Amino acid sequence: MRVATFNILHGRTLGDGVHPARLAECVRRLDPDVLSLQEVDCDQPRSSLADLTAVAAEAMGAVEHRFVAAISGTPGATWMAATGHEQPGTAAYGIALLSRFPAASWQVVRLPRIPVRFPMYLPGPNRVMVVDEEPRAAVIAQLHTPWGGLTVANTHLSFVPGWNRRQLRRLIRDLRGFPGPRLLTGDLNMTPDAVRRWSGMRPLAVAATFPAPTPRRQLDHILTDDAGLRGGAVESEVMPISDHRPLVVDVERA
Repeated sequence: MRVATFNILHGRTLGDGVHPARLAECVRRLDPDVLSLQEVDCDQPRSSLADLTAVAAEAMGAVEHRFVAAISGTPGATWMAATGHEQPGTAAYGIALLSRFPAASWQVVRLPRIPVRFPMYLPGPNRVMVVDEEPRAAVIAQLHTPWGGLTVANTHLSFVPGWNRRQLRRLIRDLRGFPGPRLLTGDLNMTPDAVRRWSGMRPLAVAATFPAPTPRRQLDHILTDDAGLRGGAVESEVMPISDHRPLVVDVERA
């Protein structure tokens, strides 16, 4: 079973705008059975009002897919926290989970958010950034696979140290309520050591994913807490879009 996670930067090519056809090309190259996407646009002017989840679903031949908006509006402009009850056609931004296997159920988890703007101190003299942290969400699917049931979660956690750990602990608590085997995927904005420590899960794929041209860090993860799963071949190749590389692994049963 081929599993991939990819922070797509809303399909943008650095320095060259957004072209949904390039996202489709990337997904075809990845050829995943299960695909987790982060930083996904829906009905945004900057991405030609495209539904990027639908673009990816068609490219991979997904039979199930779900987009979950984290915000309603446009990042960096006017937005509010999404509720899941937005009107069709509302510009949104969030995460998506896609599968070539049918889903028995879907669940959305709204993760804890820093409730106020706050100063964040960056390396270097007099470098302070005022952060209005975006809401974060996770989507969990129970899939019917040739192996039987499989629970898969996708998320994009905060980049704020400490807060992402709180979000991860909350998500793990919810995920443990679902039957195994379980996978946790996504851009966790944490190092592999921190992820193992705070999730209690083990990696199925280890590779640097950020920044895309010359990756030095692994921010994107595919994890399990099931002893019966192991990772086979791993790929993390630069793509025509995004500042992240996708992380892909062939998951095998031991």
